[in-house]
Amino acid sequence: MKTVACTRPGQLEIRTAARPVRGDGEVRVRIRRVGICGTDFHIFEGKHPFLAYPRVMGHELAAEVLETGPDSAFDIGEHVIINPYLSCGTCRACTRGKPNCCTSIAVLGVHRDGGMCEEICLPEQNLVRSDGLSLDACATVEFLAIGAHAVRRGSIGADDRVLVAGAGPIGLGVAIFAKLAGAEVSILDLDPGRLEEACAIAGGCQPVKAGDGAEAQINRLTGGDGFDAVFDATGNLASIQAGFARVAHGGRYILVSVVNETVAFSDPEFHKREMSLIGSRNATSEDFRTVTAALKAGNIPLERIITHRTDFDKVTEDLPRWAHDKDGLIKAMITLD
Repeated sequence: MKTVACTRPGQLEIRTAARPVRGDGEVRVRIRRVGICGTDFHIFEGKHPFLAYPRVMGHELAAEVLETGPDSAFDIGEHVIINPYLSCGTCRACTRGKPNCCTSIAVLGVHRDGGMCEEICLPEQNLVRSDGLSLDACATVEFLAIGAHAVRRGSIGADDRVLVAGAGPIGLGVAIFAKLAGAEVSILDLDPGRLEEACAIAGGCQPVKAGDGAEAQINRLTGGDGFDAVFDATGNLASIQAGFARVAHGGRYILVSVVNETVAFSDPEFHKREMSLIGSRNATSEDFRTVTAALKAGNIPLERIITHRTDFDKVTEDLPRWAHDKDGLIKAMITLD
């Protein structure tokens, strides 16, 4: 079968590999859609801190079942969503219902080869029913689930005033599910075009242009009180550290993005707010179900989210171009037919 491998930073190759052999408890699937994630761009650019090359990328996946075990709950030919977080099932986090932060988690396309290939074998527990969603929709569930998980971690409700820093796909997912929870949502970003589009897709969010004037606008929006919940989805250290001052007294700060640096903040400012600092990592099956239901209900404008498309034979040309030219790009999708 064909695979797309990032052999080293800046280099993609179409390679030939043996078709996978299904193990006990596994299901063999044919990959039908692959969403290209910011992580994939970081891997291509050599910016991922914990990755060994060569690597087959791809973790936003829609697939078709090809082969199952004798007692499988899935049918041959069924379309499925892939949960790319492979957990051990036995550590403290897993046994307490948090496999998303398993102590030995392996994420497809990052810690082990992922879905930019024709076929893959996975534990059956990592397949999620499509529930009638299109293949395109199935391939967006994972990144939207990260946003849904963050909103759940932040306990967002209808009385909350929320700020989302970062209008990329993850920040967009946070904004969508915060709005669906009934919150009043503002989005902060440096790119005015991306900011405007994210606010429209998430359904009437308030744009806040990062840079000079941002803090004055935040004060106007909140009457100087700050936001009940602030989410950072920028992956930028300066942005994360600036976010502490934007949280209202009694509020929550949810860090969705990750930086490979030490985050510093003023302890007196933190304590006087009695602020809750919350990490949000990956997503769980519950979040996948939340996203699937929202997509089925028509609450997410998929046609505005998927902005770029390519196929398997052209991805080695298109992905490097999109890594540098993100004008108008929200979500790029690879089609395998």
